[in-house]
Amino acid sequence: MIQAKQELLAALGEAIQELNPGADLAAAFESPKQASHGDFACTVAMQMAKALKTNPRALAEQLIAALQAKPAFQRWVEGLEIAGPGFINIRLKPAAKQAVVAEVLGAGAAFGTQQANDTHVMVEFVSANPTGPLHVGHARQAALGDSICHLFETQGCQVTREFYYNDAGVQIATLGSSTQNRLKGLKPGDAGWPEAAYNGDYIQDIADDFLARKTVKADDREFTASGDVNDLDGIRQFAVAYLRHEQDLDLQAFGLKFDNYFLESSVYAGGQLEKAVERMIAAGKTYEEGGALWFKSTDYGDDKDRVMRKSEGGFTYFVPDVAYHVNKFQRGYTKCINIQGTDHHGTIARVRGGLQAQGLGIPQGFPDYVLHKMVTVMKGGEEVKISKRAGSYVTLRDLIDWTSRDAVRFFLISRKADTEFIFDVDLALQQNDENPVFYVQYAHARICSIIRRWVDEESGDEAALNGADLALLTAPTEAALMLKVADYPRMLSSAAAGLAPHDVAFYLRDLAGAFHSYYAAERVLGQAAELTRARVALLAATRQVLRNALTVLGVSAPEAMSRGEQATTESA
Repeated sequence: MIQAKQELLAALGEAIQELNPGADLAAAFESPKQASHGDFACTVAMQMAKALKTNPRALAEQLIAALQAKPAFQRWVEGLEIAGPGFINIRLKPAAKQAVVAEVLGAGAAFGTQQANDTHVMVEFVSANPTGPLHVGHARQAALGDSICHLFETQGCQVTREFYYNDAGVQIATLGSSTQNRLKGLKPGDAGWPEAAYNGDYIQDIADDFLARKTVKADDREFTASGDVNDLDGIRQFAVAYLRHEQDLDLQAFGLKFDNYFLESSVYAGGQLEKAVERMIAAGKTYEEGGALWFKSTDYGDDKDRVMRKSEGGFTYFVPDVAYHVNKFQRGYTKCINIQGTDHHGTIARVRGGLQAQGLGIPQGFPDYVLHKMVTVMKGGEEVKISKRAGSYVTLRDLIDWTSRDAVRFFLISRKADTEFIFDVDLALQQNDENPVFYVQYAHARICSIIRRWVDEESGDEAALNGADLALLTAPTEAALMLKVADYPRMLSSAAAGLAPHDVAFYLRDLAGAFHSYYAAERVLGQAAELTRARVALLAATRQVLRNALTVLGVSAPEAMSRGEQATTESA
């Protein structure tokens, strides 16, 4: 069906140019709102009618006549109908839908992906300062960021996962002093315990290991403790390495590894920040007022100008962000995506403006942002706000320990990033259709069970599925399932372009639903041998696409689940 769709789109493009030469209209199909209206819908007649100042239904009639003369439409299309103000509904011949089964089985894990290209994409996410365990907001960033990386990889892009953190700021100083106070025997609540200190139990763990002179190793650093309570710099460095190691363990439990770690201190040490500021001054985009250096960010859509260098001499936090993104651009990344909380919304205009003021040819709108709202965790019908280890918030590790990696990844990607999300721990543990990850994984496991039974009980041969007579797949639920399978490549491209990994979760639920509906309506095993083989081939293709899409989300595709095995045994 992929080939059929490509040929039909090419023919539609030709017809558009015949009716409206030079028209800048993309050939595109949409999905009809109701399945009874057809397999594809086309709105181009209504788009062209405005430019040509003609009646859209009359133009739709001309377009249909042009399409009917095209070999691709003669080969793949059963009928063309005009609906409403000028929609064209397209009904495909069964062979067009059936072809997708062989296409999926032939491509396997590569189905839906594009050939490798030279587009280099950097996705920066999590980027948590090493001052405590990763919280549920970091968990949502991890799910969003890694899924977006997978999406761009399916489009043939070369993707880098980057983790940016500050290793020398005020928070890091507070971490060092908090640990030193624990080493001196103080704890939260004691007289003399600093109000700004970190209170979680993890601070005591760091102090204990520092006294034991342990060596800690993270992906990007290693440090051995001196054991000296008065060695504040050593305490600080050990605490940073300790918590970076803890973050690595959390990310490993999440199934995520970064390609690069970037330290904010390197922006200062390499003189990159000063050069970025000098370019902004030279461009005439700054001014002095009240002893401070200001950036004319209103020139770039900000609601007011912003202080760059405070009167006492220090830079405000958006300036190193500008220098950091200059560094990204100079490393060759023209497509950069930042995954951050919605509290960063106010910095977008000034960072992008600062980059435009560099005069380096950085594209407008660079970088892209995906802003997410925070997560509320519910357990036992009540909101969970505090983790004992963290002292003040629920951690990523808590979610994984309470449920599973698969549940955390799928749940946190199952809504648009900019919407509030409630993570219901009890729902994530349920083994029923209300739990979306179970519902999808159960579909995959059930198909695996059916195919195993076909092999064991009917001497089926999976290697022979490519030769199945797909013309036997004529049931309405089969057609619906094949159309949903065939929509996978388009969905991937759209989700990548829109930075919308939640589309993959929506698609998975729809595909699982189409399978469950088909399975409830048609028997697969115990039919005539050729019909069974064709239906098993359809299930194998569905299984492959379920697995491919779950991989994009970093979620496993189990081949057996207890409820799925029982149900399949009863009624395959």
